[in-house]
Amino acid sequence: QVQVVESGGGLVQPGGSLRLSCVGSGSAFATATVGWYRQAPPTTQRDLVAQIDSGSGTYYLDSVKGRFTISRDNAKNTVYLEMNNLKPTDTAVYYCRTLHSGAIFWGQGTLVTVSS
Repeated sequence: QVQVVESGGGLVQPGGSLRLSCVGSGSAFATATVGWYRQAPPTTQRDLVAQIDSGSGTYYLDSVKGRFTISRDNAKNTVYLEMNNLKPTDTAVYYCRTLHSGAIFWGQGTLVTVSS
């Protein structure tokens, strides 16, 4: 079982940067596929923004390519999402999701607000 906790959200001006962290528990985290999803109110849909697998292969949503970078530090059981040149359309609750041996776990989310 893998549990995850997100942090790093906040209020930032357009063009600013934030780094989100997803800290996982258990040894399985290092071999889990970890994705960052976002849910923008008032929708209930969560969109995959970026994902990293156990071999550090990555995926990015087209609208964040060149601005967001996902990375992992297995020694710290942490996956990061570095977000640069943020736009108001990036405003959302960002969730970390792990996938390991068919089991899925979600964090509680962290709110990112991009506004002047």
